[in-house]
Amino acid sequence: MRVLLCPDKFAGTLSAPEVAAAVADGWRTVTDGDDLLIRPLADGGPGFVEVLAEALGGRRVPVSTVDPLGRPAAGEILLTADATAYLESAQACGLHLLSAAERDPKTTTSYGLGLLVAAAVESGARTVVIGLGGSGTNDAGAGMLAALGVTPLDPGGAALPYGGAALAAVDALDGAPRLRGVRLVAATDVDNPLLGLHGASNVFGPQKGADRGDVLLLDAALERFAAVLERDLAGCPTGLGTLPGGGAAGGIGAALLALGGTCESGIGLVTRATRLDAALDTADLVVTGEGSFDHQSLRGKVVAGVAGAARDRGVPCVVVAGQVSTGRREAASAGVTDAYSLVEHFGGEESGGLDAALSRPADGLRELGARLARQWSR
Repeated sequence: MRVLLCPDKFAGTLSAPEVAAAVADGWRTVTDGDDLLIRPLADGGPGFVEVLAEALGGRRVPVSTVDPLGRPAAGEILLTADATAYLESAQACGLHLLSAAERDPKTTTSYGLGLLVAAAVESGARTVVIGLGGSGTNDAGAGMLAALGVTPLDPGGAALPYGGAALAAVDALDGAPRLRGVRLVAATDVDNPLLGLHGASNVFGPQKGADRGDVLLLDAALERFAAVLERDLAGCPTGLGTLPGGGAAGGIGAALLALGGTCESGIGLVTRATRLDAALDTADLVVTGEGSFDHQSLRGKVVAGVAGAARDRGVPCVVVAGQVSTGRREAASAGVTDAYSLVEHFGGEESGGLDAALSRPADGLRELGARLARQWSR
């Protein structure tokens, strides 16, 4: 039997390669006669660089950067032979870098991402691909732009403080982006615009610590910033606030579009790099997964892309996840044949299953891998 293992990360616990390896280890305790193809995946969020490094090779270069509060953080860029640099916003802007008490999108900054982009430019890359996802910022990339040489100013000509709220007072820009003609690509599967009811502040702000008042303040501040970008930044497209993908990563997508960049599907990019389609064509069973299989999973996430591709080929697709809250009918309509939860495997929340899933995810996935082999292997 030919089994394709292509999970996303389990956020906060295991990387995508670790998830795939644990399931494979469990499967092999039951039978070693099956052909297990391992293709870890990512959609632009945390793990994007690691997955691409495994698929493409290249050189991983460590870069010193800062987190959303300006504290030192470790980042890296992946440099490939075709002069392309890959990096991920979550290494500098990630929500996981902040404690619950520190989450405040009014003050967090994307400045650290600008340092990563600058390092990629200085490395000689001709194309810079930025994975967007998992961010704890909502500053429309203002911090990133500042790190690249474009400083937002208040009416008195002073540089604005970092954070989305400060953009309510933006009046002008100073400087020009130091990009040396590189091509910028935003890798994201979020098509939300920067502004409005479906924009960055309204949809993603609450996940980052914003209350209703904060959301209204931030949306207005980003609207003002978008107008200044259109007026003062050469080459910025008109209607910036409404462009698809502009709301990705707290509006970093809009900043990249303002710099002349383009948006590309993160899962599509990774799928091509890992040659997933060829693996799907020959698979008898597909196993994918992520930390939480919920309503968001079926809207542009790894699981949705994999399950849909498996369904189109008539191949069963099984999901393994830390928690499962998606309804069976909704999952089936997306191409998911069955879903397995670590929390339920460990006895359910009332029996300590959630704690076990968070503290021993690899053990649980190995056990689920063995269970899958017993149920699915020929």
